Amino acid sequence: MPSELQHVELDIPIDVIWRFIRDPSNWAPLVPGYIQHAEVNDNQIFWEFKSDFLGIMKKKVSLIIDNIEWNEPARVSFELKRSNDKYLGEGYFEAKAINRNKTRVTGFLEINATGPMGTLANTLFKKAIQKSDEEVAVAISTKLEEFNRR
Repeated sequence: MPSELQHVELDIPIDVIWRFIRDPSNWAPLVPGYIQHAEVNDNQIFWEFKSDFLGIMKKKVSLIIDNIEWNEPARVSFELKRSNDKYLGEGYFEAKAINRNKTRVTGFLEINATGPMGTLANTLFKKAIQKSDEEVAVAISTKLEEFNRR
């Protein structure tokens, strides 16, 4: 199962980070290949993006993100499902105040493709997740800094 764990320390108060995280429109478009998203309800987001696995495969992907824990301002846990309700993975986002103006943010994502092409897909996912998570961490950090200046 491919997974990726990212840590970053930001000179941003934890309450600003949570105001940013509450609205998926702030962060969903920052994921590479983003097409669109829609909030289904308070606990679900429908998300479409184009995947480009190392230039080998390109495909439009539709996912449902189910928030399974929302413990503001400390942690959000979620499951990823394909649009046909088939489990694909899970992850979490944690924030911990280091001091009044500095926060340590941790993000984790694990994907588990199954089926006849599962092994190949997991190999491709492993490399794609690492690259994507690094890009997303930088993009979100930059956007949070802009958000904090408002």
